[in-house]
Amino acid sequence: MIVIPAIDLKGGRCVRLEQGKPEKEKVYSGDPLEVARNWAQQGAEWLHVVDLDGAFAGEPQNLRVLGEIRNAITIPIQFGGGVRTLENLEKVLRMGVNRVVLGTAAIESPGFLRQACEKFGDKIVAGIDARDGKVAVKGWHDVTTVDAIRFGESAAGEGARFIVYTDISRDGMLSGPNKEALKRMADAVPVSIIASGGISTLADVAEITRLAPGRIIGMIIGKALYEGAFSLKRAIDIAATSA
Repeated sequence: MIVIPAIDLKGGRCVRLEQGKPEKEKVYSGDPLEVARNWAQQGAEWLHVVDLDGAFAGEPQNLRVLGEIRNAITIPIQFGGGVRTLENLEKVLRMGVNRVVLGTAAIESPGFLRQACEKFGDKIVAGIDARDGKVAVKGWHDVTTVDAIRFGESAAGEGARFIVYTDISRDGMLSGPNKEALKRMADAVPVSIIASGGISTLADVAEITRLAPGRIIGMIIGKALYEGAFSLKRAIDIAATSA
């Protein structure tokens, strides 16, 4: 089980939003490079970087900062936010990003996810952001009628080997993850799942580790780390001993 700290970029700064709402923003650092180095020094095996501006604008907006982060650390980076064309996907991968999360384009552009998976294999992650079981797109602004699990099954059929599953109502709220939805996704979709949204205690870390062994392979943690609820090192230790 891999514990993955998150860096959410908005205006070049490291921020967190509540439930993805731009008006509920809290700035944690004006220096994302320092934050990235800190997570790497604390033992992070991966870093999850989100371009919030890109998610809202429809194409990446913080690539300069992403490139600086890439140059500042040696651990793998998973990136998402506004990557909705093959041109932008290839640009991000050329920067040395190890995995790219595709969400909106995977829903709205038929064949895009399959084409990306055929070309780039396990460098592609399907991002499923759900509210009340339905997939949300465009920076979580628009909720579709697409069922999250059905989309997960479709993504697997199109070649996705990884899914980041986020429960929007829990994200940034420190209210605990939606374990029931995570378990349903893991049971229904035969790919590796990375849990995201609401992880707020070490008990949450332990529970996700035991929830679907071999199917849920990682968890993304943001606000709990920034608010000092627990240290990254402690979360890594708990994940390693709770399996």
